[in-house]
Amino acid sequence: MVCFSLRRVMVVLSAAVVTIGVVAGANISPLAAKPRWQTLERYQETITRDEFTRLLQNVYATRGWDDLIELGEDSAQICKDRDANTFFTLRFAPENPRKLPAQYWHWIDQLGSASDAKPLGRLHVALDPGHIGGKWAKMEERWFQVGDSSPVEEAEIALRVAKLLAPKLRALGAEVTFVRSRNRPATPKRPDDFREIARTILAKSGVNNPSDSYENGADENKEKSIRWQSELLFYRQSEIRYRARRVNEVLQPDLVLCLHFNAEAWGDPKNPTLIDRDHFHVLVNGSYLPAEIEHDDERYEMIRRLLSRTYEEEVPLADKMAATFARETGLPPYEYTTDTVAKVGTSGYVYARNLLATRVFRCPVVYFEPYVMNSNEAFARIQAGDYAGTREINGVQRPSIFREYAGAVADGLAEYCRNIRTEGRAPSCP
Repeated sequence: MVCFSLRRVMVVLSAAVVTIGVVAGANISPLAAKPRWQTLERYQETITRDEFTRLLQNVYATRGWDDLIELGEDSAQICKDRDANTFFTLRFAPENPRKLPAQYWHWIDQLGSASDAKPLGRLHVALDPGHIGGKWAKMEERWFQVGDSSPVEEAEIALRVAKLLAPKLRALGAEVTFVRSRNRPATPKRPDDFREIARTILAKSGVNNPSDSYENGADENKEKSIRWQSELLFYRQSEIRYRARRVNEVLQPDLVLCLHFNAEAWGDPKNPTLIDRDHFHVLVNGSYLPAEIEHDDERYEMIRRLLSRTYEEEVPLADKMAATFARETGLPPYEYTTDTVAKVGTSGYVYARNLLATRVFRCPVVYFEPYVMNSNEAFARIQAGDYAGTREINGVQRPSIFREYAGAVADGLAEYCRNIRTEGRAPSCP
């Protein structure tokens, strides 16, 4: 365990919150801070033109980048602010790049040798159970209930998995910390703090006389209300950005595991539709859409992530963990029907996607989306709760879904670490 000064933690996080807001005159996404392009100077001459182009085309900007990035023979001109017509010049390395600058996370294969029983020795893993939960679960639209059964709250069951996973990882030698350890917000902000920003966002989308609130989750006009937009800013933006500051400035792990459960459309959360489909996939950062790259902050975060080479750690790790998870659970791969992702790796389960958490956490991130909470199978297993051994679920002996999830994640990470710390890293070929 890492012991932090509570006073230091609160000072760091409180200072970080002050930076959250809308930067006047900048083309940035909601609640983002103004990009600090000067921080990329440390990456000068650490990447060749060929490698930069390969990662840009095959991983991060798979659908193009318009005129925001201009590739020359010796350098790239990256737009900092289109309105001001300013650029950041990234100088490419010759054939032998300069060594990457130090960063807070460590490559797993550079942590030194480890015993077979403790393959995660010296690895710091942060667990990030998705969403907030508790009284916020319904607002987050991560809550449903069938009849008199126990309500299903994604945040609560993800936290349950994290609490089962942590001792498994520690037994394998890892240092484990929690990004969220209870069902309450990390951010001190609340929806009402974002009403004026919500009004501005609605006005930019052509809604000049928005309603103040909405009736319920089924209200067709809720997206045009100040309340709904304020809630989104609270739990999808402020909460995740505040967690990012905890990860990047306080915890500083080598790896973040984002733990979620998937779901498909269930309609009325009080009378949900249960389906027969169950599946699984894993996400890493990448596949930025052209409209996302237009935002100065997202373009900056994309370039910083590319230059820090997190992809080279994330993809082989995600591939191994996904393959192990599939083997132990029997879940088939999810196939996206939207053009927002790029399939990467070789397992068939891993996709690159530009999610806020995978973008602003500055270390490798593996984002799990197993099970379909409103599938007949997963719902029955969630209702069965946690238990040792197996029980009959729909005519089949099954372990606790929470223990199965935690065990598959731990086994996949252990297998990867044993292999890479013994055999070394294979070349990356996105």
